[in-house]
Amino acid sequence: MGNRKVRMGIDVGGTHTKCVAMDNETHEIIGKDQVKTTHNDKAGVAAGVVQSFRNCLKNFNIDPSDVVFVAHSTTQATNAFIEGDVANVGIIGIAGGGLEGFLAKRQLRLKDIVLDEKVGRMIKVFNTFIKKKQLTDEFINQNIDELISLGTDVIVASMAFGVDSMEEEQKIHDLASKKNIPVTMASDITKLYGLTRRTRTAAINASILPKMMATANATEASVRGAGVSVPLMIMRGDGGVMEINEMRKRPILTALSGPAASVMGSLMYLRASNAIYFEVGGTTTNIGVIKNGRPGVDYAKIGGHDTYINSLDVRILGCAGGSMVRISDKDVVDVGPRSAHIAGCEYACFTPEQEILNPQIELVSPKKGDPADYCVIRLENGKKICFTNTCAANVLGLVDDKYFAHGNANAAKKAMQPVADKFGITVEELATKILDKDYEKVSSCINTLADKYQLDHDTMKLVGCGGGAAALVPYCAKKMGLDYDIPENAEVISSIGVALAMVRDVVERVIPNPSQEDIKELKQEAIDSAINSGADPDSIEVHVEIDSQTGRVTAIATGSTEVKSTDLLKECDESEAMELATRDLGKDAINISLVSKTDKFFVFEAIKKDKNAIRIVDKKGFIKVQCSNGSVRRCKVADYKQVVEELWEEQAEFKTDSVIRPDYFVCYGPRVSDYSAVDLEQIYLLMDLDLGDRDGNEEIIIVSSTISV
Repeated sequence: MGNRKVRMGIDVGGTHTKCVAMDNETHEIIGKDQVKTTHNDKAGVAAGVVQSFRNCLKNFNIDPSDVVFVAHSTTQATNAFIEGDVANVGIIGIAGGGLEGFLAKRQLRLKDIVLDEKVGRMIKVFNTFIKKKQLTDEFINQNIDELISLGTDVIVASMAFGVDSMEEEQKIHDLASKKNIPVTMASDITKLYGLTRRTRTAAINASILPKMMATANATEASVRGAGVSVPLMIMRGDGGVMEINEMRKRPILTALSGPAASVMGSLMYLRASNAIYFEVGGTTTNIGVIKNGRPGVDYAKIGGHDTYINSLDVRILGCAGGSMVRISDKDVVDVGPRSAHIAGCEYACFTPEQEILNPQIELVSPKKGDPADYCVIRLENGKKICFTNTCAANVLGLVDDKYFAHGNANAAKKAMQPVADKFGITVEELATKILDKDYEKVSSCINTLADKYQLDHDTMKLVGCGGGAAALVPYCAKKMGLDYDIPENAEVISSIGVALAMVRDVVERVIPNPSQEDIKELKQEAIDSAINSGADPDSIEVHVEIDSQTGRVTAIATGSTEVKSTDLLKECDESEAMELATRDLGKDAINISLVSKTDKFFVFEAIKKDKNAIRIVDKKGFIKVQCSNGSVRRCKVADYKQVVEELWEEQAEFKTDSVIRPDYFVCYGPRVSDYSAVDLEQIYLLMDLDLGDRDGNEEIIIVSSTISV
């Protein structure tokens, strides 16, 4: 097929494993393949990953030598915790003497980590403790052997203040490795203080290390066997990817990588900047946030336990495209969490209309212990079907025929008629009742996320992905007064997200009143970590966040696996950028105008709801910044502090008990960076890192933005 370059992304879902091949330069889809997820194969889900990958190569005539990027998400870490398929962990705690040792010994001594109290699933934990002055090879080996004799499968080395010196943990790591015992160093997982939480996070990581290493080895060997020589990348739960060698050390980072893949697909394929993202599957709906071009990230909870693992802040709801309807004698009780496929039923709207004869209501418990009020419809031929959210949306005419969820509305109506008759209402009223039950859950989730991330309602839109997106998103968007978008290929957006994902790594430290030198060191450490995870050094960008209340400083490094010699997308001109901004601003925006531009960005202003709305559009057509209330200034780099201070005062909003200060966006060179802090000096500190070494006469654009609360 010539010298084309191909990116391949494989998403492992609960039901299907989907592979997408994309052109590296245009992002056009070359082909896609889907197989059943191989939960019961001896190689686990890795078998499906390899099968779908090989199918794509064969069916679309892709030469293995043309593949420049291949990555997959994985459910294995998450499933291991859910199913309790974990190894026994032995913790070797280390601390100094005196009061430090006394306190640390208690903090390091973990109990068994309960994953599911109801069924007794847990990570079995054994403990030993060594004082630093006793840290000889002989004594360490004695402790390792003791833990092994108790039933330990994998070792954790964790030292008080280990984030400041890794030498002691490394010594234990090396000796355990010589005995061919898998080992995790707590300081490898996180650099934050909090000894118990750091040790627990390392123990959870260690518990899945043996199984994940075996799967990684099998997957990599199969991909190599197919003739692909580029590094195999694995999706992280925070939306980035890392080389498989890094996954062998920190497999816990892959937890929740399925939802992460969908968010990244929305972010990169849709060019979304600020949105509430939906991935609507058959059983569950994942809802997350994209703000200022980055997904919302928080620390993951595993089995109810706080960890120091960054993952996308995704809420999982038990209502989706295939959710079954629960009814009483008079009304709809609830929708979900069980889905039609759990009950072994087809959706009514996907059932041939001629089969729906003499439909009769039956109430069932899809699984043992479930309420016996889930509604199925028994047909004259004995077949049982369900009407679902997808059926209700089709009945109301909400699903365009271009969407994956489009089905036969008449078939759905025939199946729903007996229940409508029972309630004394029309089928359309029944469909509305069903979707209203979903809306209650969805709107509550959206409002919670919007409050947490201070999303601006005027710039927010809903982005729907997954095969069931059209079943829920249009209805919820209309009820909330929001715009929505369901992209082409929504049903494989997760695989697209994997194919387009960037390498990502995060370094965090607690540094009260950080200096510029502190932040420079942190940025460099994040860059080094991203390089170790597979990023090309020349492609890496670093975003720094400072939490003034906790003193936590976070450096987020992102980069691609190769430096692009050409732009991935055709550049747009001023008229095209104006069209994109106008469409995004919406019909109620007036006086839209281009107020500033560089060779990389266009900045538009408009009046919307009596406020000064701003959109920054880059030359690739991405809307990089959306502000509903802001100001734009153009200045030289040498004068930026004066402009920032003026905007700091001009845009301050004084409340009864607080002052709301603006956030800033700065367009310089090919980048737009955002800055947020409660202190003006911290704003200068962060901006200096990006602008300090640039030509003082260079023209830049500064945008300030406030969100009224």
